[in-house]
Amino acid sequence: MTAFQGIIAAIAAIVLFLHGLQGFSREVQAVGGAALQSWLPRATESRWRGFLIGMAATAVVQSSSAITSLAVSLVDAGVISFRGSLGIVLGANVGTTATAWLVSFKLTGIGPFFIVIGALLSALPLRVNAIGKAVFYFGLVFFALDLISTELKPLQAHPWFQSGLAMATTPVIGLLMGMVFTAVIQSSSVTTGLAILLVQQGVLPAESAIPIVLGANVGSTSTALVASISMQPVARASAISNFLFNAIGVLLFLPFMDQFTQQMLATREPAIAVAWAHLTFNLTIAALFLATLGWVEPLLCAWLFVGADRRQLDTSNVRSS
Repeated sequence: MTAFQGIIAAIAAIVLFLHGLQGFSREVQAVGGAALQSWLPRATESRWRGFLIGMAATAVVQSSSAITSLAVSLVDAGVISFRGSLGIVLGANVGTTATAWLVSFKLTGIGPFFIVIGALLSALPLRVNAIGKAVFYFGLVFFALDLISTELKPLQAHPWFQSGLAMATTPVIGLLMGMVFTAVIQSSSVTTGLAILLVQQGVLPAESAIPIVLGANVGSTSTALVASISMQPVARASAISNFLFNAIGVLLFLPFMDQFTQQMLATREPAIAVAWAHLTFNLTIAALFLATLGWVEPLLCAWLFVGADRRQLDTSNVRSS
C-alpha cells in the first residue's frame, strides 16, 4: 500500500468513526429526547444535578458536542435557564472522557459484537428497533476506532508522519494541534481516541498526547458556538461560557504542564496516564467553576447578556445549591 492509499484509508476510517458518533447520538436522542426535554427544567434547577445529567448523558451519547449543542438549543427555546445550562456543559466535559477510558483499556474490540446485536435488534418492531439502531452505531464507533488503528500502522514508518507528531512535543503546539483538529472535525472523541491509539502503538509519547487531548476540550466547544450564532443572546452566552470554561482551564494548566504530565505518568502505563490526565483536567475545571458559580454566573451575565431578553436573565427562581 502506498502512502497516499494509507492516508485515504485512514481518513475513510475517521469519517466512519464520525458517522458512527453522529448516528449513535441521533438514535439515543430519538429514543429519549421528548422525555428528556420535559424533565430537564426541573432537574437542572440545581447546578450539581445539571452537572450529573450532562456527565451521564455525554458518557452515554459519546459526544460532548451533541450534549452542549442540545443544552444551548434548549436555552434558546426557553426550556432550561442559563444557569441550568452551565451545569450541563461542565458535566459534558467530564462525560466525554468515557471514550478515552474505553480506548485506553483496549476495549475497542467490542465493536463487532454490538454491531451484530444492534442489527438483530433493529429487525424487531417498535421501540426495540430504535434501541437496536443505537446499539448498532455504538458498535460502529469502536469498530471504526479499530480500523483507524490498523490503517495508521503503515504510516508510522514515513518521516513526514513522524515529524508531524514530533511537533506536539512542545505543550503549546500540542494544545493548538488538539484544538484545531477537533474544531475542524467537530469531535473531541476522535482526537482523544487517535491520540491514545498512537500512544499505545508507541508512535506518540504520552507527554505529547496529554496537551493534545486538553486542547481538544477547547476545540470541542466550536460546535455549540457555531450552532448558537443564529440563536438568542442568552443561548449564545451559554455556548461562549462553555468555551471560556475550557479555555481558562487550559490557561491555568499550561504553566504547570510538565509537572502535571510527569505526575500523571508516575506508576501508570502511558495510555492510561493520558486518560487520567483527561479526566483530572475536566474534573478539576468542573469542580472549580461549580464551586464558584454563585459569583461566576453574575459576571458572565454582566459581560455576555448585552441586549438579551431580561426574562431569560432572571435566575432568581433557580436554587444556587
